[in-house]
Amino acid sequence: MATYHVQNFGCRATQADGAAIERQLLDRGMERADAAADAEVVVLNTCTVTASADQDARAAIRRVHRENPDAKILVTGCYAQRAPQELSGLPGVSLVVGNSHKHQLADYAAPLTSSGGFVPLAQLADANVIVGDIFAHTELTAAPVFDTDSFEKTRPNLKVQDGCNNRCSFCIIPYVRGKSRSLKLASVLREVDGLVASGYREIVLSGINLGRWGRELMPRSTFAAMLRAILQETAVEKIRISSVEPMDWTNEVIELVASSPRIAKHAHVPLQSGSDRILRQMHRKYRPWHYADRIERVRRAMPDAAIGADVMVGFPGETDEDFEQTRALIESLPFTYLHVFTYSSRPGTPSAAMPEQVPVQVARGRNRILRELAARKKQEFMRSFIGRELEAITLTHGDGEFTEALTDNYLKLWLHGRLESNQRLQGRIRSAESDVLIGSVAAVA
Repeated sequence: MATYHVQNFGCRATQADGAAIERQLLDRGMERADAAADAEVVVLNTCTVTASADQDARAAIRRVHRENPDAKILVTGCYAQRAPQELSGLPGVSLVVGNSHKHQLADYAAPLTSSGGFVPLAQLADANVIVGDIFAHTELTAAPVFDTDSFEKTRPNLKVQDGCNNRCSFCIIPYVRGKSRSLKLASVLREVDGLVASGYREIVLSGINLGRWGRELMPRSTFAAMLRAILQETAVEKIRISSVEPMDWTNEVIELVASSPRIAKHAHVPLQSGSDRILRQMHRKYRPWHYADRIERVRRAMPDAAIGADVMVGFPGETDEDFEQTRALIESLPFTYLHVFTYSSRPGTPSAAMPEQVPVQVARGRNRILRELAARKKQEFMRSFIGRELEAITLTHGDGEFTEALTDNYLKLWLHGRLESNQRLQGRIRSAESDVLIGSVAAVA
């Protein structure tokens, strides 16, 4: 039986794509290998949001080829869609499949194996590149449900939306993911039911621009309507929402998340910059005061919620004053964590041609300042729960003194004792050490 290994890079949507790829390959009769070194076909599911992401993918290709020179390396994902020829020329790469054809990946992978079958390589349009017009895709099909003994044991990602209609000046993603498109509600509910039947107790809803779910469906719908339908028509114990843009954290969504014990108290709201001037240059659709209003409303509605943001430093033309506005806004808001990125020029985006590119050392210094600020805020948030109880789900089987868990409000928790994975429980918090809470089981749900 032919063996495969899938390695994913990047966002939750990519992780969900990887799970769908694995199901495709299993359905074709292939067997999963735990390591790339043991696989006949290695699928690298790439990201291209930054130059560093591209670099990671190229390094992985070189490593796989070095450790397993006989492996057939198949590269897919966003980098494959953006620069297929660049990837196809790397040693060891047998095939490049863009996002445009990712749904057919298993058909293209099969001929690479010793067992062969399906689509002969000679019949492909290009010997080792399969990439089409991503904007031709107008519908999103369901990602297959996978079983409890499979790839992600406790918190599977369910991708319900893909693509983006925004055109932020720094972002390459719309060009490699295509137009915003949503999984139809009936399919969303069917997928959730399937995951619940397979034993999952927490499901992470993901997408490229998740809050835009339903806008292009006929009849038109909304993200809040989808959440309500999942709560009303499925038995899922917990929904966690991945990143949602600030303008889509409507009062209705905030009220729904705050009022339902079945939705994790967690809001990830991309910021990018606290400077109005830079936000306009970025073509973002909100102003700093709009953003602050949304965050403050989330905190009032959910006093214990995790609130996180993506922040970019070093955007072209960002001055010391612009950066200070960003730092001051972050200082003033109740964030519990940040994902801080240094601007990376992406070929083909408007910002790549902008003057006044910020020196790398300056951008790195700003990055460090925000990371230190974020670490302080996170520590303050974590310490506020010492002596209290938090709802959590165990992520792994405990095999030592502690079992790893994740709290409802997105904090890492180490629980004393050996516990089974996928258990919902109440943990009593004893201490906060570095970026981890330490506690014990108070009750099992």
